[in-house]
This record gives sequence, structure tokens and C-alpha cells, in this order.
Amino acid sequence: MMKIFRHYIPTTLILLGFAELLILVVSTYVGAALMLPERGVFSTSGLPLKALIFTLGMLLGMVAMGFYQRDQRDAPTETLVRLLLSFAVGLLPIGAAYHWLPGPLLDRPSFAIALGLSFIGIATCRLVCAARTDALFSRRVLVLGVGERARQIENLRRASDRTGITLVGFIDMGIDAVVVSEPRIIRPNVSLLVLVERFAVEELVVAIDDRRNGLPVDEILECKMHGIRILDEAAFLERQLGKIRLDSLHPSGLIFADGYTQAVIRRTEKRLLDIAIASALLVVALPVMLLAALVIVIESGMPIIYVQERVGLRGKIFRVYKFRSMRKDAEADGQAVWAAKQDNRITRVGNFMRKTRIDELPQLFNVLKGEMSFVGPRPERPTFVAELSKAITYYDLRHYVKPGITGWAQVCYPYGSSINDAREKLQYDLYYLKNYSVFLDITILLQTVQVILWGKGAR
Repeated sequence: MMKIFRHYIPTTLILLGFAELLILVVSTYVGAALMLPERGVFSTSGLPLKALIFTLGMLLGMVAMGFYQRDQRDAPTETLVRLLLSFAVGLLPIGAAYHWLPGPLLDRPSFAIALGLSFIGIATCRLVCAARTDALFSRRVLVLGVGERARQIENLRRASDRTGITLVGFIDMGIDAVVVSEPRIIRPNVSLLVLVERFAVEELVVAIDDRRNGLPVDEILECKMHGIRILDEAAFLERQLGKIRLDSLHPSGLIFADGYTQAVIRRTEKRLLDIAIASALLVVALPVMLLAALVIVIESGMPIIYVQERVGLRGKIFRVYKFRSMRKDAEADGQAVWAAKQDNRITRVGNFMRKTRIDELPQLFNVLKGEMSFVGPRPERPTFVAELSKAITYYDLRHYVKPGITGWAQVCYPYGSSINDAREKLQYDLYYLKNYSVFLDITILLQTVQVILWGKGAR
């Protein structure tokens, strides 16, 4: 994987993205060239800008529909459907460009040809090349250790968790109690460097449970000086999973690790981004918000807005706004209750609003007030925070950044309604806290579109 602006992206996705960018650009030029008989003269005047607008629009649509998520593993039919929806979403920014910049855009026949060629080219690329590309560019990984830490790596079952790697085996140095599968264990009778060269290893992951008890420092250093990349188990899992495992996190890792303060330091640029996006979205979403208010009144009367206390930056309590999606007596006894699947407290209109996230739109005012950010950990109710802080180590760290309308945990993990779900989502929130960048914020915003369209995690 490659780290771009502090965020890990599989090499396969980067290569596919580059190939698909070329397909889009070439399709634009071919579309313009095929109209040569009608025009009489083929001119490249303004064509680079036309190709840029078309390419960016389509790529934005593909990112928004999850085409560049590490866990995107659709069947061929689903891939084609997702690509169709990606192009439909991509037409929106291109349509806006047609409205504001009618000059530097393709004419309709050229645009139709470019669109068709792009679809065929990208579909072929995805269906034929994706799996082969991952296998071709995977790195051979050897794990030093056979104990509990090594078993966390062995337990990576999903294809997305193993993206970009080929796991060679586990080296037993006689230090850990053996808990990994016996057939995968390598018991060396030669030096670590010889073993690494024998198996053509490119990465060595140190996953020994007790490093104070005979860690072969000299041999590991020798491997490093011969160009082998050395990772500890925590950094390896962070890269592969896109989250920070709580069971591999230690206070020293928090104190000395690079990161965890980026979102705190870059508050000004984050605030400017929040104001710009929230203001623009309020203008676009105003008709939807007025319609939502009307149907709530028609179905169940007033009030329209549900106001609830949540825990924000540094533990400060604030009042969050949402369109009311439950019955007025949903919490008549005053006790906070986790939302459940098929929750009978949710109204018919509320069920639709929750699936489409329309109920979250009033939180744009929380963003403008500075109580929330557009991207960040989801804010929880004080009662739940008190409970979760006692049950989950490091839970309070998520309060060192502003809570968000959407976040890395919302993109990567479905709706949480238990302590175990909260623990899982915290691991994604810690990844966001450690690796924050504007690039990551924009990535999350774009991927939130497909979360809404596919109804992921709605409850």
C-alpha cells in the first residue's frame, strides 16, 4: 500500500485509478475525433480542458459510489450497476459545468461517444484486470512470531484485509507460546536474513508477544539494512484494516507515534472547509428540508425538529438538531435507548429519512455554529458516553476533535447499537484522529454518497 497525505491506499486502487483516468481522457479525444466527418476539420482547441472536466466529473462519481474503497468486491453484475450509478452521479458536476461554462465542453454527440467508450473501457478494466493487478503487485510478508499478536494477523480473513500482501508464514523463534496454525510455522536453522532471501520476502512484521525476552535485534537490523521493510504488528494492522486495533494499542504508541494531533493543529483549515460545504449544502438542500418538515407535520404533527444533548469537543455538552423520525413518546420515560433494527418507535416518514440521512440535515446549523464539523466521530449522548468511557479504553480520545455529521467509522462500519459496536467504531475514529488530512476529509465526504445511496448502516 501507499500512504498519500497520511492515508493508506492500496497500490491496486492507485493503479486502477490511473488506468481509468487514462481511459476517460482517451475516450474524450476519440469522441471528438469520431465527429471529424461532420465537422470537416479536427481541432484540439480547448480539448484538454474539455477532457479535464469530463474526467474529473466521472472520477468524482466513481469515488462517491465506492469504486475506490478497499473493501469493494462486487460480482460482475453488481460492478456494472455500480459503474452505471457512478456515471449518473458524475453527470451532476458535469451538468453544473455545462450551465456555468458552456464554452469549454464537448458537444452532445462527442460527449455520448466518450461516455460509451469510457463505460466499456472501465468495465473491461474492472472485470478483467482488477484481481490480476492485486496479485501482480502484492508484497511477500513474513511474520516474526507465533503468539497472540501473530494470530491477529493470521485471522485476517477478508480479501480486503489481505489486499496487497501474500502471507508467507510465521517464524517461531522459541519465544512465544504457539497459537498460530502449525502448517504455517517456519522453524529456522539459518539466520533471519538467509530465511528472508530464501522466501523472497519484502516485508518483515515483528509480532512477538514479549519483545523483552530475546528479540533478535541484530538480525532484524541486518534485514533492514538489506532493504527489507520492517513493521511492527500494530502498524501493519493499521495499514491493512484502515483502523487502529485497541488490543494492539499501548500508551507509548499514543505518545510517541507520528500523528494524533493533525486534526487539532489544523482547526482553521478544517473550519473553513466546514463553513464552505455546510453553506453550499444548505442552499441545495433547502427544498428537501422544507418538504421533510411538511410531511412530518402531515404524518404526526409537531414538533418537526428533535433536539437532543450530545457530547462534543473536549466533553462539552451541546444540543444537536435532527428532523424528528420517531414517535413523540419514543422516550416517554426519559431513559436513553439504543436504536434497534425494525425499531417500532420510528415513523414511516422517519424510516425513509433515516435511510436517506435526510433527518441529519438540520445538523448543518450545528456545523455553522461551530459545535460540529462536517467530518468527525459521531457525537453520542451523555448517558452512553459515561457508559462507554468505563467499558472501552481510550474512548475519550475521540472527543479531542469536533464530532461530525459523517466520519471514517460511518463509511467503514454499519450502524452501531451496542458497546461492542462502539468499540469497533472507536478503532476507525482513532485512525481518523491519527491520520487526519483535508484529503481524508474529502475522501470521506465523497464515499458518504454511496453509503446514503446504498442505505448502509441506516437504522
